[in-house]
Amino acid sequence: MLKSYVKRIGRYTAAQKKAYDSLSDQFLIPFREDKINLNEIFGNSGSTIVEIGFGSGFATAEIAEANPDKNYLGLEVHKPGIGRLLWEIEKRNLSNIRIIEYDAVPVIQKMISPSSVDAFHIFFPDPWPKKRHRKRRLIQRPFTASLADCLKPSGYLYMVTDWEDYAEHALEELIATAALRNTYEKFASAQSWRPVTRFEQKGRAKDHLIRELHFTKCC
Repeated sequence: MLKSYVKRIGRYTAAQKKAYDSLSDQFLIPFREDKINLNEIFGNSGSTIVEIGFGSGFATAEIAEANPDKNYLGLEVHKPGIGRLLWEIEKRNLSNIRIIEYDAVPVIQKMISPSSVDAFHIFFPDPWPKKRHRKRRLIQRPFTASLADCLKPSGYLYMVTDWEDYAEHALEELIATAALRNTYEKFASAQSWRPVTRFEQKGRAKDHLIRELHFTKCC
């Protein structure tokens, strides 16, 4: 199975490791090959937003803190980022975040039930800029159909990237996904509630244009 990510070598600080070791049992959900009940996991019937690849987790924590009535399920494979998000959870006293430390593709296909998710957030996914690597891009068919299947009616998928080629490619793939409809004529307006991420700062420093896509489930 092709992986849509590459293992990054990042600094795993003592604080991140401490947070990971002490809080994993409380906030991490082990991968399994059967469906999970999101209401049971969060202990409520609130809206659930799934974020794929949350990086350092700062934006995730900030959004979750601003929306305590909503649940946030983060999917990430890199321990330093998971440790950092756990540290943010403890610092901010958050109870509405859970994490799955596993590749997003099998998680979505195996663990998430149809019509159970209110939204997907995908901020600055790996662009795989080389042409021979584009088959590894996360936002393309048939995976976009899997995401749409997991969304509730009128649920949304929100993606942000600073790679123009990936933005155009993702736009084409999402338009071609039967259950999704573009909320905008082409690219979305900037969403004011989304914090600026570290990847966005790096992209802007390179004069990359930030592109946003916002699609809703129509059927």
